[in-house]
Amino acid sequence: MEQIVLGDEALALGALHAGVSASYGYPGTPSTEIMEYLLEAYAQGGPIARWCTNEKTALEAALGVSFAGRRALVTMKHVGLNVASDPFINGSLLRIHGGLVLAVADDPGMHSSQNEQDSRFYADFALVPCLEPRNQQEAYEMSREAFDLSERFHLPVLLRMTTRLSHARAGVSIDPERKQNPLLKVTDKTQWMLLPGFARKNYAALIEKQEDLLLWSQAHPQNRLEQEGRDRSWGIITAGLGGNYYEENLDDLSRSRGGRLPARLHIGAYPVPVALIQELCQEARQVLVIEEGQPFIEAKLRGLLPTACRISGKLDGSLPRTGELDPDQVRRGLGLPPRPSVVSQGLVLPSLPNRPPQLCQGCPHGDSYETIKQALEGLENTAVTADIGCYSLGAMPPYGMPESIVCMGASVGMARGAADAGIRHVVGVIGDSTFLHSGITGLIDAVATQTAMTLVILDNATVAMTGCQETMILSTKLRDLIRGLGLAEEHLIELEAKKPLIPENARRLRAEITYPGLSVVIFTRECLEAARKRKKKR
Repeated sequence: MEQIVLGDEALALGALHAGVSASYGYPGTPSTEIMEYLLEAYAQGGPIARWCTNEKTALEAALGVSFAGRRALVTMKHVGLNVASDPFINGSLLRIHGGLVLAVADDPGMHSSQNEQDSRFYADFALVPCLEPRNQQEAYEMSREAFDLSERFHLPVLLRMTTRLSHARAGVSIDPERKQNPLLKVTDKTQWMLLPGFARKNYAALIEKQEDLLLWSQAHPQNRLEQEGRDRSWGIITAGLGGNYYEENLDDLSRSRGGRLPARLHIGAYPVPVALIQELCQEARQVLVIEEGQPFIEAKLRGLLPTACRISGKLDGSLPRTGELDPDQVRRGLGLPPRPSVVSQGLVLPSLPNRPPQLCQGCPHGDSYETIKQALEGLENTAVTADIGCYSLGAMPPYGMPESIVCMGASVGMARGAADAGIRHVVGVIGDSTFLHSGITGLIDAVATQTAMTLVILDNATVAMTGCQETMILSTKLRDLIRGLGLAEEHLIELEAKKPLIPENARRLRAEITYPGLSVVIFTRECLEAARKRKKKR
């Protein structure tokens, strides 16, 4: 049987058919559709699937499932792995019981992210296996395989996706479903308590596993070495989607070389298969590495191969160091001429105006930013720090308000630091979901020192930017949560974000900004898109 699914959905389907018992995650493009598929299955009687406050809490919940002997999946985007890195790195020192898989979606080209980091580095750092599918079928199959692999080596397994694969559809042939593991809790607690004495032994065990992991990787069917009848003086190494882009150019490459293709190794399973690379490059005078993301494999080659062999790829400029790869960029790396196009044939294409992203028409964040703008008018020595979410778009005209956007929760900590440095009127801007994700800890710090700053929470009652997922607690509970931190009641203000109320809201916000202490102002109004979805669902 075949199903037409997104790459993300293929991964989720593989987890369901692998007998996953529970899945946890935090929404983040391009990974969001994995959990949404699992949530839909859960609503229809499938295994547990839940959004979490952040990626760290999601992974810790998954560790609890594994501790109980059952299979767990965690979903996140690449920068979310930074948040989850503490339990992830420490998790490699545990003797994983039920299979534990981290599905991490990287975003080369930064379509909806603040960096291009490559999650393969994290797997390498944690000394755990990594699988990298190149199409939807492999995403399904590797998702199933990852759970078996986790239980075989008693390690977490990282399954790396990228934007182009996550959001493309294709047919997937499915296999028989596996039953869930029985409940069977860990009995040897020394393997799950990272007290120094136990952790040292567990780390030694992790190091001992590396040779077996390398042997597994070198025998993996997705690490394919093609040398028969090939030109061995030139080696091509592809990984993930890089293999697709290379193969799109095979006909032209074959014609340009008289029908003789270079020797090739495709890598889909890590650790990097050292013996296969050395075999590929035994007679090679040049090696080209085609990999999506950062030059992970290419950098390693410089310590594996003799200096007489020229290594090319992203580090020498043969392929672009930033952004997504595509077949045309790979052509240049292969030494092929550009494909004919209307531009190369002398035709002039009309220039199209830029369409920068904007807040939706009528978005409550627009009214909130206009309020902040008016409240700051005439004040000197000001700063506005913001965060990751829809409200990042307030940096665009006509608002132009945030002066910094770094990472989830940074608006609160940066506002505190800016105030400590001497900026008199500091406003931190954060969304309700991001506040719960990683802003609350920064506010606890500010309450403890009574920092002179104002935190503005834009409460639109949803996780809007990733598709309107539900927040972890109701908006009506935010005030109680913040009051419980010890903030003075008279400086915890709620305002409705509406255009007719902007003048009065600006007056009240200005009073808090000029107050020489800590204040929190919550702007409330439901996201328009979330309201539409809610009404449509009804």
